[in-house]
Amino acid sequence: MTETTFIQVILPLRLEWEPVYYVPDGSRVQLGERVMVNFAGKTYTAAVSNTDARKEASEMDAGRIKPISGIAELLQPITKEEIELWRKVAGYYLCTVGEVYKAAYPDWKISEEKVKARKALKKKGTEVPTEEKAEADKITLTQAQNTAYSEIEGIFDSGRPALLYGATGSGKTEIYLKLAQEALAKGRNVLYLVPEIALSRQLEERIFKTFPAQLRIFHSAETISRRLDTTEFIRNNEYVLLGTRSAIFLPHRDLGLIIIDEENDTSYKQDNPAPRYNGRETAIMLAGLFKANVVLGSATPSLESLYNCQAGRFGMVRLTKRYYEAPDSDVEIIDTIAERRKRGMVGNFSRILIAHIQECLQRHEQVLLLRERLSYSPIVQCEECGDIPKCKNCNVTLTLNKRADGSERLVCHYCGRVYEYDGRCRKCGGQMKMIGAGTQKIEEEARELFPDAVIARLDSDSAKSSKEEKRIIKDFSDGKIDIIIGTQIVAKGFDFSGLKLVAVLKAESILGQEDFRADEHGLQLLEQFRGRSGRRGGKGLFVIQTSQPEHPVYQGIAGAIPERDLTNRLLEERKAFFYPPYSRVIGIIFKDYNLKRVELMSRLLGDSLKQNSGMTAETRIIGPYAPRVDKISNQYFRQMRILLRKDKALAANKAALSRAISTFEKEKKYVGHISLDVDPS
Repeated sequence: MTETTFIQVILPLRLEWEPVYYVPDGSRVQLGERVMVNFAGKTYTAAVSNTDARKEASEMDAGRIKPISGIAELLQPITKEEIELWRKVAGYYLCTVGEVYKAAYPDWKISEEKVKARKALKKKGTEVPTEEKAEADKITLTQAQNTAYSEIEGIFDSGRPALLYGATGSGKTEIYLKLAQEALAKGRNVLYLVPEIALSRQLEERIFKTFPAQLRIFHSAETISRRLDTTEFIRNNEYVLLGTRSAIFLPHRDLGLIIIDEENDTSYKQDNPAPRYNGRETAIMLAGLFKANVVLGSATPSLESLYNCQAGRFGMVRLTKRYYEAPDSDVEIIDTIAERRKRGMVGNFSRILIAHIQECLQRHEQVLLLRERLSYSPIVQCEECGDIPKCKNCNVTLTLNKRADGSERLVCHYCGRVYEYDGRCRKCGGQMKMIGAGTQKIEEEARELFPDAVIARLDSDSAKSSKEEKRIIKDFSDGKIDIIIGTQIVAKGFDFSGLKLVAVLKAESILGQEDFRADEHGLQLLEQFRGRSGRRGGKGLFVIQTSQPEHPVYQGIAGAIPERDLTNRLLEERKAFFYPPYSRVIGIIFKDYNLKRVELMSRLLGDSLKQNSGMTAETRIIGPYAPRVDKISNQYFRQMRILLRKDKALAANKAALSRAISTFEKEKKYVGHISLDVDPS
C-alpha cells in the first residue's frame, strides 16, 4: 500500500501557519512546486514549502486534512532561494510568509503566467527574444575611478558590502558597470536596483550599450507581458537586471553582484501593504543567500549606512572628483525675511535670484527651480471667518489647483477628491485668500518675470504620463527649454549639459517635516539638487532661498560646517533621542472607520504593552498619538512607535511584540485593524 504524502504549503494570505494537505495517489511533489488547494471555501495557487509533513500531519485531526486539488502544471516552480528570502523578510518585517508570497506573485501575475504558458505550448520551439546587438561599449575608467574600483574589490574580498560615497557627477555608474562586467565574466548574474522608475529610464540606454544581450528591465511601468518575458529570461539566461525594489522578488539564479544605487532614497521603502520592506535591506538579505557582493552608492549616504561603515559592517570608498573635472557649484543662501524687509522680493523670487536667472538667460544657459509643494496654492483661507477648507474624506487641507483653461478647483492630494471652487467661503460666503505658493504659482510668476524664456513645469500634476515626462526632460536636455520648475522629481539623476543655475524656493518647507529624519532627508535632497548644475565644464551656482538661513543643514551645504562635523552632529542627535541607527523602530498603525473605537483600542494596546509586553525594560513605547494626517478616505488613524535596542535581545523583543499584538487582536476581536511597520521611512 502506498504511503500517503503529506505536504505543507504557503498561501497568499495573512496566515501565521502553513497548512497541511495530502497528495492523492501517493504522488510526489517538489519543493516550490505550485499546487491548487481549497482553503476556507476558496481555491488558491499555493507554493509547496515542505514535501514531508508527516510530523505536522500526525499532530492534526486526520479528518481535517484535505487533498490538494491538483498540480498547477502551467506554472514554473518557485526556487528554494525565493522561499528562503520570503521567510527572512517575514521574520524581519513582522509579517507572514503568505503576505510576502502575495507580493512576489500577485493574482494578476499568476493569471498571466498561465495565459503565457498556454500560448508557449502552441508555439513550441520559440524562445524569448534577446534583442541582441555587432559589439558592447568598452568601459573606460579614470584614474580616480580605477582607484575606487580596486578599493571596492578589496572590500568584497573581506566579505563586506561596499558603500561608494561618490560626489554627484563623479561617475559611479561606470564603476557599477565595470563590477557587473567582472561578475558576468565569472559566470554570475547581476541585479541593479534603483529607487524610482524615472532613474531606471535614464539608465537603460547607458547600460544597454555595455550589456546589449544581457540587460532586462523590471518595474511597474513595464507591461505585464514584458515583465513575464523578463522573469522567464532570467530563469534561463545570463542577465543584468535593472529594476525597482519589486525586482528583488524575481526567481534569481547565481547572483554574483547586487548594485543598490541611490541607497539613501526613501522610495526603496514599501509603506503599504505588507510586507512593508526596505529594498536596500532586503537586497542585502538576498545577497546573503547567493553569497553575492553588494555595492551601495550615493552622493548623500543614509546615516544608517554611514554608521554601518563606522561600525565596520560596511567598507567605505570615497570618490570626490567629478567625471568631467567640473568644480563643485558655488552656494548662495538668501534670507527671504531680510530681503522682504528691504523690498528685495518680487512675489516668491528675490531680486538677487532674478538677477542670477537673467544673467543665465543672457548667456543662453539653463535654470532649474525646485519648489517642494504641488498645485497653485497649498492653502486657501477665508478673510472673513478664517475657515481653511479641508477634505471631507481626509483630515487634510485642500490645495488650490488651476486648470489649463484658467478655472480653479480644490484638490485633496491624499484621496484625489476634487471640489469646485469659486473663490468664496463655503461657510460664510467671504472672499478666500491664497496662502503660500506651489509649483503652478511659481510657474506663473516666472512667466511674468521672464516673458521671453521658454518655461516648463515637471511635477506629478503636469507629467501625468511617462510620455509627457520624457518629452519635458528631452526638451530640456536638448536646450529647447530655458527654465524648468518642479518638485523633487527634478532633483534625481538627471544630467543636463547646459544647466548652470539651480535654486530652491521656500527651502524651509523641505526641513519642516514632523519626522526625526527630516534634517537628513533635507540634506540629501538639497545635495542631489545642487549636483544637477555645472556637471560638464563651467562652475554652477546653487541658490537657497529660505527664512531660516542659519539652519545647520544650509550651513553644511554652503561649507560653513564641515561635512564630517554635520554628519556627526546628526548622529549625536539620533543617539541622544535613541533613534536609528542606535535603535530599531517599529511603527504600530491603527486604522478604523469608527473614531471612538480606534481611540479606545489604541489606548488599550498601549496600556497593555507598557504593563506586560514580554519585551525588555529598555524598550521605549511612544504613543498612541494622532499622526499629522489622521484621516484618509474616511478611515481614522492612530500610531505608536516602539524603540528597541539593537542588541542580542532584538529578535526576541520583536517576536514578543508580534505575539502580544496578535493576542490582543484575537482577545478584542480587532483583527485587520492593526499593522506593523518595521523601520518606517
